[in-house]
Amino acid sequence: MESNNKTSIIFNIQKFSLNDGPGIRTVVFFKGCPLKCHWCSNPESQSNRIQILWDCTKCSHCLHCVTSCPTNAISHKHEIIQINDTLCTACLSCVKQCPSHALKSEGSLKTVEDVLNVCLQDLDFYEESHGGVTLSGGEAMMHPTFVIELLKTLKQHHIHTAIETTGYAKPEVFQKVIEHLDLLLFDLKHWDENKHIQGTGVSNLLILQNMKYAISIGKQVLPRIPVIPNFNNSLNDAFGFVRRLKEIGAKEVQLLPFHQYGERKYTMLGKEYAYQDIPALHEEDLQDFVNIFQDNQIHAFF
Repeated sequence: MESNNKTSIIFNIQKFSLNDGPGIRTVVFFKGCPLKCHWCSNPESQSNRIQILWDCTKCSHCLHCVTSCPTNAISHKHEIIQINDTLCTACLSCVKQCPSHALKSEGSLKTVEDVLNVCLQDLDFYEESHGGVTLSGGEAMMHPTFVIELLKTLKQHHIHTAIETTGYAKPEVFQKVIEHLDLLLFDLKHWDENKHIQGTGVSNLLILQNMKYAISIGKQVLPRIPVIPNFNNSLNDAFGFVRRLKEIGAKEVQLLPFHQYGERKYTMLGKEYAYQDIPALHEEDLQDFVNIFQDNQIHAFF
């Protein structure tokens, strides 16, 4: 769903972030993503609609939400509350009326001014720490009109701008958006096209094309690899990533070891989680993986 130049669905604005670009940053999370990564730690970001999440630990099973939903989008089966996203109109009456606060909404409609006002609250911190604003998601490039307007306004206030991106966008959209960005934190999920399709639902060809373009015009690009067990963490995969990075002209890469921070969100969304009970990876597990990049003149770090 393309945003107009007035509003977009934002599911979080996180202040005082230290891991999403240089300095102290505000991270704006957009809803909607063209990839459907099996390990996604923000599954609530995949849909471009406002969603209702159910917390089973708080639910009293009074069924008030079931009986009061005006579109019959909520059902109760085997002690589980299920919410049909297709029927749900995000009227939020169930959230407001839940006596045990077991339901919450994810995402709200924001204007550029709404987002800008939050970002400007920490202008002094950006200036002191050489920080700024990072756009994340989901995939912010699914909302190019809104994003470009926001970035232009941030630039009027001399704020450093970054994006955490899958890079999966039409070249004409990608090129227009990055004109207004100082830094691209650019995820690369797999070096092999078929494996990339298996893990994310889309090809990596457009992603590699866009990354190569950004590097070629002198943009600051940091490729990042989420290292996922039994998907892209073999030593053969490390060699494959080295080849792809050299083809596109990258000289460094950040490795993001798999974690389980988003596991509980799948239950709250009523979704299956493909990586249930899979142990997290740690830096010490990936030393041989890292060495392959270093031995091939690509600086790899966590």
